[in-house]
Amino acid sequence: MTAPPDVEQRESPSSPGRWSFPSFARTRGYLGRFSLAGLTGALVFYCLSLTPSLLPRVWLLQAVMSGVTAGIGYGIGALIGWLARSLIPWRPGPVVRRASRWALLAAAVVLIPLFGVLGARWQHQIRELVDASQPSEAQYILVVLVSVLIAVAFVTVARGIRWLVRLVARWLGRIIPRRAATAAAVLVVCLVLGFGVTGGLSRVAFGAANSFFGGIDNGTAAGIAEPASAERSGSPASLVPWPTLGRQGRTFVDSGPTVSEISKFTGTSATEPIRVYVGLKSADSIAAESALAVRELERTGAFDRKVLVVATTTGTGWVNPSMIDPLEYMYDGDTAVAAIQYSYLPSWISFIADKGPALDAGRDLFDAIYDKWAGLPADRRPKLVVFGESLGSFGGEAAFSGADDIRDRTSGVLWVGPTNSNSLWSRFTAGRDAGTPEWLPIYQGGRTVRFVASPTELDRGSAGWEAPRVVYLQNASDPIVWWSWHLAFHQPGWLRGRRAPDVSSAMQWYPLVTFWQVAADLALATAVPPGHGHTYGTLQSASAWASIIPPSGWTPARTTELAQMPAN
Repeated sequence: MTAPPDVEQRESPSSPGRWSFPSFARTRGYLGRFSLAGLTGALVFYCLSLTPSLLPRVWLLQAVMSGVTAGIGYGIGALIGWLARSLIPWRPGPVVRRASRWALLAAAVVLIPLFGVLGARWQHQIRELVDASQPSEAQYILVVLVSVLIAVAFVTVARGIRWLVRLVARWLGRIIPRRAATAAAVLVVCLVLGFGVTGGLSRVAFGAANSFFGGIDNGTAAGIAEPASAERSGSPASLVPWPTLGRQGRTFVDSGPTVSEISKFTGTSATEPIRVYVGLKSADSIAAESALAVRELERTGAFDRKVLVVATTTGTGWVNPSMIDPLEYMYDGDTAVAAIQYSYLPSWISFIADKGPALDAGRDLFDAIYDKWAGLPADRRPKLVVFGESLGSFGGEAAFSGADDIRDRTSGVLWVGPTNSNSLWSRFTAGRDAGTPEWLPIYQGGRTVRFVASPTELDRGSAGWEAPRVVYLQNASDPIVWWSWHLAFHQPGWLRGRRAPDVSSAMQWYPLVTFWQVAADLALATAVPPGHGHTYGTLQSASAWASIIPPSGWTPARTTELAQMPAN
């Protein structure tokens, strides 16, 4: 945060409101450049940044987050100090100023090591809650050093912006009054920087990211080869050429349980599962990709299978094998899955840069498949189910207007790790039954839609669970589910009242601080075991599918057995 141009006026190191260390001339000269109110804000925000959030942090990530947070705290403190000097005519005397400086120094000497120890303990507690390994806590000593460097860099950049404002104000002051020139300078600099960040620089950055990840998309993962089976896209019989599938598409069509593995699990003669995938290079547009996917489904005989899955991928085109493999085992391979690629970029970049393609992909693919499916005789249709994870769940929701629409046009839905921007998820969560927590809501008694993190929660609800069924699989410690811009200034419902089992009871909401803490959690969202963070495992998906569309004669014991099968 950048303080107004006259927040920190040019004063000598010993002037009022500045640090003064008579015995350390160089230190006094350097620290005298910083606002006392700003340093107070930096200390407070630094200490709060060490409080627990959703997931454990490695020391370097903690240091970066603490440094940025301390820099913001400095800006807020400096702003408050400037407002106080502007609005209150009283000025403290030398004794009060000197006592304030030493009091802040004493507070820093006590609070920095105290919160360092507490922070390490909180991180230890969070790792136990999410079943993560325990690294050495001695590295947390480095957090202070790196945080100071980052905070100083942050403040230096802010001062550079302040200098630019003063320069512009000086130029404008030649033609308009001083105060008007200052206000106009702030506006001009903000507009220029805003345009630079959101305009030119962002286009260059996202263009570079698209080029970089597009290059990765051209590669093929180790052990992946063009499939020979006609039931797979990219095969010699396919309408979709192998080179156009993209890295994730090639992995998807050449992975999954084999016929022999499925037969071994079911004890019967299995069928080769159908996997259809269309890459960005396979067609000219998302609508064309969707149409090609339908033709590929027709070619493979997918509409004659027992289950047809419409899957919306993540940003790079990834489909989580832990979510699809169990369904292929459950139905003895008599399944078909269709997916298309809409981006080269990872989900978090796609989410920031442009969420539109995800929405188009989710809507266009489902509508194209539904139009073909709806034209089939009712007794010859496969079960039509919808799947999406992370940004894929965001896009998958675009095909539906609400729960009634889902009931009318599907046989069931599984959405995993939804983003906080999901439209239907937000509506269902906001309309939850009274007394149910935001991190595990019950909507309309659980009649159609249910929110779960563990298999035992699938039975929650006062109403009977009607078919078709919708399951939102969401871990309470998943930052992708809970991070939003509103977190900066509004306390979320999931941090009110009783905490989820894997969320620290010591976690509290602090303006701006919690926003950055959860943002930092995003970086390691998948670095924890299944059932926590943004990691969802086979047990969760198998239990969800068994509740949404259970095969005839399926039992909980088979779900437990299936959960032991490795994802391919």
